[in-house]
Amino acid sequence: MEKETYRLGCDIGGTFTDFVLVNNSTGEFHTNKCLTTPSDPSDAIEQGIRELDEIIPGFLDNVEEIIHGTTLVINAIIERKGAKTGLITTRGFRDILELGREKRYDAYDIFSEYPEPIVPRSDRAEIDERLTFDGRVLKDVDEQEVMGLLEKFKKDKIESIAVCLINSYENPVNEKKIKQIIQEQAPELFLSTSFEVLPEIKEYERTCTTAVNAYVKPITYWYLNKLITRLGNIGFDGKFFIMLSSGGITAIETAKDFPVRIIESGPTAAVIASQHYGKMFCIKDMFCFDMGGTTAKSCLIQEGHAGLVSTFEVGRVQRFQKGSGLPIQVPVVDLMEIGAGGGSIAKISSLGLLQVGPESAGADPGPACYNQGGDSPTVTDADLVLGYLDPDFFLGGTMALDIERSKKAIEEKIAKPLGTTMVEAAFGIHDLINETMAAAAKTHIAEKGGNPNIVTMSAFGGAGPVHTYGLAKKIGAPSILVPPLAGVGSALGFFTAPVAFDLSRSHRKVLDEADFQEIELLFHELEQESAKILEGAQSGDEIIYERTLLMRFVGQGAEIDLTIEPKAFTAFSKPEIRTMFDQEYKRLYGRTSVESPVEFVTFKVRASLPKKPFSISKLTTQNRDLQTCIKGQRQAFSVIKKAYIPFTVYDRSKLFAGAQFNGPAIIEERESTIVLGEDTAIRVDEFGFIWINIIRSGGPDQAGGK
Repeated sequence: MEKETYRLGCDIGGTFTDFVLVNNSTGEFHTNKCLTTPSDPSDAIEQGIRELDEIIPGFLDNVEEIIHGTTLVINAIIERKGAKTGLITTRGFRDILELGREKRYDAYDIFSEYPEPIVPRSDRAEIDERLTFDGRVLKDVDEQEVMGLLEKFKKDKIESIAVCLINSYENPVNEKKIKQIIQEQAPELFLSTSFEVLPEIKEYERTCTTAVNAYVKPITYWYLNKLITRLGNIGFDGKFFIMLSSGGITAIETAKDFPVRIIESGPTAAVIASQHYGKMFCIKDMFCFDMGGTTAKSCLIQEGHAGLVSTFEVGRVQRFQKGSGLPIQVPVVDLMEIGAGGGSIAKISSLGLLQVGPESAGADPGPACYNQGGDSPTVTDADLVLGYLDPDFFLGGTMALDIERSKKAIEEKIAKPLGTTMVEAAFGIHDLINETMAAAAKTHIAEKGGNPNIVTMSAFGGAGPVHTYGLAKKIGAPSILVPPLAGVGSALGFFTAPVAFDLSRSHRKVLDEADFQEIELLFHELEQESAKILEGAQSGDEIIYERTLLMRFVGQGAEIDLTIEPKAFTAFSKPEIRTMFDQEYKRLYGRTSVESPVEFVTFKVRASLPKKPFSISKLTTQNRDLQTCIKGQRQAFSVIKKAYIPFTVYDRSKLFAGAQFNGPAIIEERESTIVLGEDTAIRVDEFGFIWINIIRSGGPDQAGGK
């Protein structure tokens, strides 16, 4: 008999840690969900695996690989719980972290705040070296000067050092010399150099990204080492991968060296899963909506592809205000935070108005209904009071919810101050978070040139299926897709991601003056470097390379991306590259300027290995009686009638291929609950995906989908 082998996906969120175990032979899935342990996330991982072991005894001995996503890095940045970090930079650039781009994110707010630099000024040091813009060395590094800085850093108890010198992306010779000195004289210190972390133009972003990498490097190193040790102690000896923000997965050693690359590792996986389903069903425009216990994020997937961006922000002072956070310049799936999560706290603002978030009750103490000491009303408390959640079937009945504590918290802290009933206050919380998410979602879709009236929403996360109907109605989306295991969608999404890594290097050259042989050599070096990184993750498979040019008009400050064929760059002609640039520029901005010269700025390579086979098994149930799928009825709040009405409650595990019914309906499974109003038509396909059409006047009366 053939030995059964498994793959395990594990995603640590702000409130819950999710697990999906897939049997490589049968395609069968097993899931688990437990509360995150913020003080030591590895506690929740071990707990969740031990709970899975009770279902499948000894499975861990046969797990070929574990794929992990974590919020450790982003939480450390937001909560400022990273290592004490020192920065070495070129003389005259000590204050770059404060100066930034000297741009106000809100021109009319004279009291606007900015995030504190990740490295305080007292821990930044200058060195007397200099390179020209094209990489020529004007002044070498003085070894004694570096030794003096090291002595100061040691006295100040610096744990990690970031090195970012002016123009080092063109020639890293001085940074390499400093790296050699530090490794010889202070090998106990963690080190991040900009030529390895981000060899790209734009001094502020490069310095900030390198500093952030150094800031979180020690805690990531110790966490991953501890986690691997704990997993080994309970029987795991397979491969361990980490989800990258760019949508690929990589080996643990790469994640230790470049923790800044895993800032958005968890939410990215849901997008990659949604992208996989979009291709599976040939959906042109898909809007991925992932709402967990702490945050809600979204991504517009067009033509089967989720966009990648090279810069995003962390720890914004003003939550949705671009420019108010720390810029991180690494490849990341084009996610947008669009709202709060199930644990987001509702309160009365200083203006006497209802406000939800950004503070979260998290996993400890959690919402009031968790009965773990929390007494603040949250979105989950409101959903429970409105009848959307079953207090006796949360997490499949393994975690009872206390509805009376929810009612008390909402009554005392929201209803009484506002002079409303408890139910009105609960619906206000639920509706306000939907309205907040809808406003951000419509902006996100519009910025990407999409149309909310034609997108298919895909719902993920524990709270996503609860709120997807209300959100779809507000943005005008006509249909919703809820995949199997949506409540642990990120953990499942890990299996749809390839082993991949992105590298880049800036090298400014005007197109008319560029040497294409030199550019081909640069691409070849990037491909060789990325191949070495992938060797640490997996060997034997042929590497797939994707090349991208970042170009702009001479004098501009922003570039556009041009993905080109993976052939020798010398096979392209300059007129051909210019035509590609003009076509893409016109597509994005409606016009171009053929008379103006253009330049290359940055060259990028994505190296990836072929994805492992992944598919959702077809439903095998022979049941064809819809009545056997009904658990009963429950009074829940109708957003249309603004009153409690009876909702039919269905057991998702019993639904069969071809099942059709109309709302109002609540569909329950262990990991999440789908709430659908009376204007919906629902259909289950052969794979167990639930397709929902929102019926409009004169519209269809049956759920669509391929």
